[in-house]
Amino acid sequence: MEKIPVYTGSRLPTAPYTPGIRVGNLVFVSGQVPLDPTTHQVVRDDFERAVRQCIENVQQVLAEAGTGLEHCVKVTVFLKDMDNFDRLNKVYAEYFGLVKPARTCIQAARLPLDVDVEIEAIAVIPA
Repeated sequence: MEKIPVYTGSRLPTAPYTPGIRVGNLVFVSGQVPLDPTTHQVVRDDFERAVRQCIENVQQVLAEAGTGLEHCVKVTVFLKDMDNFDRLNKVYAEYFGLVKPARTCIQAARLPLDVDVEIEAIAVIPA
């Protein structure tokens, strides 16, 4: 099967990854950190806003691929501090429908750009 890259905005020539890969009717979204695509600033000091930014970044990649959060089948969340798990869940629930995707949540000692949260996803492209 052909792998089709999915980009949003301008490509980062130094980044050694692709934001999304489309294979058949699936989209694999690379881990998204809370980087605001407009300001190019990392959201810090507001955990809930950081989670929202991560999910919105995932949403942008999915939209570019022709799908959306409602078609996510698997999400992986990386937290710097598992004490933020309940705070994550409150924000996360705002974005996903009645049938939530399968999910794994992992505590990571250090994440890219020293962020508190990173989120990756797999979604189906509807026929």
